[in-house]
Amino acid sequence: MHTILTVNPGSTTTKIAAYRDETPLFTETVEHRPEELAGKRIMEQFGLRRETLARCLDTHGLRPSELSAVAARGGKLPPLRRGAYRVNALMVETLRKHPVDEHASNLGAVLAYDLAEPLGIPAYIYDAVVTDEMDDVARFSGVPELPRRASCHVLNMYAAARKYAERTSRPPEETTVVIMHMGGGISGCALLQGRMIDVLSDEEGPFSPERAGRVPCRQLVNLCFSGRLDHSAATRRMRGNGGLRAYLGTGSVLEVERRIAAGDAYAAQVYEAMAYQVAKGIGELATVLPGGPEAIILTGAIARSQTFTQLITNRVRFLAQVVIIPGENEMEALALGVLRVLRGEEPSREFCLAPPEGNPTWTDIPSGVAAFCF
Repeated sequence: MHTILTVNPGSTTTKIAAYRDETPLFTETVEHRPEELAGKRIMEQFGLRRETLARCLDTHGLRPSELSAVAARGGKLPPLRRGAYRVNALMVETLRKHPVDEHASNLGAVLAYDLAEPLGIPAYIYDAVVTDEMDDVARFSGVPELPRRASCHVLNMYAAARKYAERTSRPPEETTVVIMHMGGGISGCALLQGRMIDVLSDEEGPFSPERAGRVPCRQLVNLCFSGRLDHSAATRRMRGNGGLRAYLGTGSVLEVERRIAAGDAYAAQVYEAMAYQVAKGIGELATVLPGGPEAIILTGAIARSQTFTQLITNRVRFLAQVVIIPGENEMEALALGVLRVLRGEEPSREFCLAPPEGNPTWTDIPSGVAAFCF
């Protein structure tokens, strides 16, 4: 029997859960007050988040000595293969001092290692957001200085793919599907026999509750040089204050649906436009799969809305069957992924920085070697 603690730091929350084999023991989302985080960079929040973790374990009566492993959401490392990586000192050092980008998830592996190392148990990240299996042809953007990068909700997308594979009594490696993860941001991927050959990041696909998604390039350049926005304000306009929030003043899908039910025609038009763009994204991804997808999977928190999923389904069901697997499933996906590693059903890899020579593709990354920028 294995007891696994999972840690998922967000921008204003720390999600913590514990599983005994497949059974959840508890799940908790700790909301951090704005004044606790004010003025602190991500790594400067380590002490606060570590105290939160210890307090949560104590509250639920789970002793650290009972743990078999700690699993964390993977942060902004160089590109990785999918699956489990054991957290080591080099990964922690990279996230602390040389992350690819500032992101709350960078704290996940650092917190997990700090807890696990003194106990002599392993810490892992699983299906990190930087997982990259894209075909080389998918990397071209049209501007050499701006290559397309794999960035999407890998953790929940692969979890949804596994659930779909279980329903069809096949291994995940035999599934060819399009998946759209719909939350505060909306991202998508094309899986060809279980490999994520292309993605739509939340910056190049549909607008979402809080993000602008793909916008007209020339107009964006003009806006950025108009003098109205500095770098920080322009970033917030695209991420955080875009999408539904920009049009309707709220990022809550429930609030938007309440307005529509009350007769707000503009809210209905914006909501339909978001579904319309999701459907366009699905069509775009479907074209890169030889013969098209066998299924289209809608997942994430917004997939709980029958209204929104029906708007999408009406437009894309001619492509393939639409399967709804709602929720983010982050903590479960982390725990079950690491459980498979502990049971010997999946391998884990060791993080190291070893750029191969030449112009490698994803298949050239040696097993056990992580991380080089394409």
